[in-house]
Parts: sequence; structure tokens; C-alpha cells
Amino acid sequence: MSHDTVDPPLELKDSLKKEDVEEDYPIVGESLDVTLDPKKEAKLLAKLDAAFVPVIMLTYLTCFLDRSSIGEFPLNPHGKHPSSQRFQGNVKVANMPEDINASTSEFATAVSIFYVTYVLFEAPWAVMMKKLTPRNILTGLCIVWSITTIFTGFIQSVGSLYATRLILGACEAGLFPCLNLYLTMVYRREEQAKRVSYLMSCAAISGAVGGLLAYGLLHMDGVGGKAGWRWVYIIEGLFSIICALLIWFGLPNNPAEAYFLTEEEKWMMRVRNEQRRNYMGSEEFSWEEMRIAIRDPKLMFSAILQFCQDILLYGFSTFLPTILGGMGYNSLMSNVLTVPVYAWAAIIFITIARFSDRYSKFASYIFTANIFGIIGYILLLTVENTAVRYFATFLIGITTYTSVGLNLTWLNVNIAPHYRRALAIGLQQTVGNCAGIVVGQVYRTSPYVLGNSFSLGSIVVAQVTVTAYGLYLRRENKVKEQILTGEKEDTRRVRTGDGELEFKYIY
Repeated sequence: MSHDTVDPPLELKDSLKKEDVEEDYPIVGESLDVTLDPKKEAKLLAKLDAAFVPVIMLTYLTCFLDRSSIGEFPLNPHGKHPSSQRFQGNVKVANMPEDINASTSEFATAVSIFYVTYVLFEAPWAVMMKKLTPRNILTGLCIVWSITTIFTGFIQSVGSLYATRLILGACEAGLFPCLNLYLTMVYRREEQAKRVSYLMSCAAISGAVGGLLAYGLLHMDGVGGKAGWRWVYIIEGLFSIICALLIWFGLPNNPAEAYFLTEEEKWMMRVRNEQRRNYMGSEEFSWEEMRIAIRDPKLMFSAILQFCQDILLYGFSTFLPTILGGMGYNSLMSNVLTVPVYAWAAIIFITIARFSDRYSKFASYIFTANIFGIIGYILLLTVENTAVRYFATFLIGITTYTSVGLNLTWLNVNIAPHYRRALAIGLQQTVGNCAGIVVGQVYRTSPYVLGNSFSLGSIVVAQVTVTAYGLYLRRENKVKEQILTGEKEDTRRVRTGDGELEFKYIY
């Protein structure tokens, strides 16, 4: 970011609320004391949302659908794959494993092998985003995974399936942390929770439409001499290529200079960037920043919390149709009944995220949301009544996406500067996504008593962690206040970035 003095256009001076504005008033510098017109700033935010949020949401939705497509195919009418009950009795058996001569264990391995490259590449992609530029890295990753998804529709062996899953994992690993980092380049700290909620809600939306989409595409079985499961991959891959084009033209490397902004709005963006310079920090890569990020207690708390919450995310989103099937619903009705649950979860998350932004609160909201999940899992494990158990899934839905998304935003707003934040987000996601490996081991057979019990235990651990995390940040703020007032000597090891005395942690 340039620190040169830039004069505001003459017609913009009415946008400023500052007495005695000089002719050459600088809009940069640490001494900047400018208040943008709230109405014009609100209009600017609405414009940014309209331009960036749909592209980001659609891209992540497509990514999630491509990733989870493998879970939509049963092994056979009496298959043992955890997701195999989704379409039994309602569509022709997809026969994907049989078509490529994959055994039950080999197919299960293909489902899990995705996470090997996924967790390994999250942190590297996040750190490299600034160097490679957001548009290049996101477009490139999207193109590669789109082509890989299409090629999956033509595979003939289990070895080919392994290869495509590993490539998908490596490419999609960069999407979420990079999109999340992109949001931090556009919005202030107090504006991010709502935008992250838009991104995370795509996971819920994909759960609502993914199964039904696959259900419809599987009816293309035999078209062009290809099995229905092949058409699922081919069509979803082609759609992903469209998203790559949207990224290239819709996400500029420098949001402050976006083509759709007027000169006044570009100037306002530069002012906003300067006003959060401590948060944005240096754009220069430094190994010292990497070491600081790795040793940061905030990362430890956040990663543990993310792992616990991701147990719920993967367990609930993957096995909800079969949990409902265990209540006595047929496979089509099981998929239909997931739609209101996922829609409810997305609406609740977006609503809570708005309040989180408004009041700059995270710990109390995550803790409260988790209470609903605890009650939901207790009902799911102890009650036999079908209506009550279905109601329990709505309670769990409140926790599933809200706590994961708020925890991610919580780390976003409390880590600075950029490269420190990039590595922290990548490592947090790496630890959190290891939950996907664990979930595959504890969710084995319906009605998933072991899996649901493990999820319940994870929420309890999360409650302890979020409490400790919040108390730690409150203590750190108190220490900074004591140093500023001279009550305490500054003996802290890290004093830059979020360690600066003026940087207040949000908890």
C-alpha cells in the first residue's frame, strides 16, 4: 500500500466531517483523522457486497458440490459406504464403485484420501496468495479442479479415482483460506463476520441442494452411453469452469481500485485502508512473521476450537440424510427433509453474524450457539419420538455452521499483519479439517450412536476452549491497558502487528 500523500478531489470534501479542511489535506498517514459520510460508506459497502459476495459464494458452493459428489453414490443396494443409503430404492444404483472395480475398502479410501492433500496445502496456498495475486491463484486453482472434476467422469480404475481425489484436495485446499483472506482485504474488522457468514452458508446451501442435484443428474443414466454418476461429475465440472471466469473478471487483485468503483469510492477505499493500517500491516513476506504466527496462543485456541466444531460440521452435513433415514424416512424423503434444516442453519448463522459484527462479540455467541447443539445431540441420542428427533436436527443446525464461521472470523480480526494472518488461517483450517478424517472413523453404522456421542463430547470440549480463549484475550487487553497507563512494564516478546498497544483484541 502506498503511503504517498493523495489529495481528495474537490467534490469529495462534502463527504468528510472534519473542521478546517485544508486545500491539500492528506488522506494517508497515521495522523489521518477523517470520518467518511456514513450514508456514502453504506452505499459503498452495498456496492462491494453486490460485486464480490455473489462470486465468492457461487465459487465456494461449486467447490463444495464437486468435493462432496463422491458421497452421493451408493456402493450397491446394500452397500456399506456411510452415504450409501441416500438413494437406495429411489434411483437406479449408481454403480460407480462397480464400474471402476473398486472394493468397499478402496472406495472408502478414495473418500478419505481427499483430505491428505487438502490439509497439507491449505497453509501454503494462503501464504502464497499475496505473491501470486488473488485473481491468479483463485482462477488457476478453480480451472485445475474443474478439469479434474470433468475427467473424473471418464475414469476407469480406482487408481484414477485416487489421483483425481488427491488433485481436488490440493486445489480446493487453497479456496477457502484465500477467499477468506480476500474478505479481510475488503472489509473492516467489524464488517467481516457477516461476510464470512455468506461464505460459510454455502456449505449449508450445498447440503440442501447437493443431494437433490445428484438425484436429478443420476436420471441421465445411459444418456450418451454413460452412467449417471459420470454425468454428475461432467456437468458439475463444466459449471465450475464458469466460476473460474467469474473469478478472473469479478475479483480484482486490489479491491480498492476495482473497475466498478467511482473516483470518489476509490478514494473512500484508500481512506478505509489507511484507517486500518495496523490491521492490514506490511505486505512484505518475513520468516519472523511466520514464527510469530506459529507460536501465537490465539492460533492454538482457535485451532482446537475449529477442530471440535468441524467434527460437528463434517458429521452433521455428511450424515444428516442417513440420520433421517434411520428415523424411518425413505431415501428421497430423507434428502427432502434436509432442505429446511440447512436453510434454517444458514439463516440463523447470517443473523447471528450480523449481531456479532454490530456488537463485536464472538466468545459469548459461540458459547450460546453451542448450547443448542448440546441439547440437540442429547435429544437425538435419548429420545425415540421421530418428530422430536427431527426437531433436534434444527437445534444442531444452529451450532454447526454458526460456531465454525464465527471462530474463523474471530481469528481473522485478532491476527495482524497480513502474512501472520495468512499462515494462522491456513494452519487453523489444516487442524480443523483433520476432523474430516476422524469423522469417517466414528460415523460408521446407522443410527450413529458413536458418532453422535463423539460430536456431543466435542461440543463440550469446545465450550471449555471458547471460555479459555475469551478469558485469554480479555487478559491480553488488560495487560496492554496497564502498559499504556504506566502501571506495568512492557516485557512482551511480540510488540508489532496485533501486539501493538493500540490494537485491541475482540472477544
